[in-house]
Amino acid sequence: MLACLSEARAEAMVKVQPRGGLGGRFSKDCFTVDLEAEHVRCPNQQTARIRWHRDGSGVAAFGAVCAACPLRERCTTAKNGRDINLSPYEEHLARGRANSADPDWLARYRATRPKVERKIAHMMRRRHGGRRARVRGTSKIDADFSLLAAAVNLARLAVFGIVSAPCGSWTTATA
Repeated sequence: MLACLSEARAEAMVKVQPRGGLGGRFSKDCFTVDLEAEHVRCPNQQTARIRWHRDGSGVAAFGAVCAACPLRERCTTAKNGRDINLSPYEEHLARGRANSADPDWLARYRATRPKVERKIAHMMRRRHGGRRARVRGTSKIDADFSLLAAAVNLARLAVFGIVSAPCGSWTTATA
């Protein structure tokens, strides 16, 4: 999704979940990923090359480097050493995480998120049937959900007092 928004030159107001280390160990964010040089640097300043797969994902295996590492206990329990898995969208995810840490971006995100997510949650409630498809087939489900979204938008416009103007356009009603 972040890649599609980036290609469309749209600003992504999507919060990327931070990674937590399991059991208090180093998370992936503690490792420095250099996609251009195709290597990953661990907190102990050891590097491993990224091996890319056909699907665009990759893995950096530290292997034998971890055996004598003084930080091993805080990094991994794997006997073969730590592996860092990389998504095909790693660049976009890193940019999203950097945005999530920016206070200005976070303030704009918090200003818009409640309105949007509240409306989506309202659509997903049982009375609208958003959680379960009422028809079969992706095209029919897409049409059904689009109709649901249009109905919610029309109801919202009615609350705002949108009325038809004489010239065929729409305007807000004045009191």
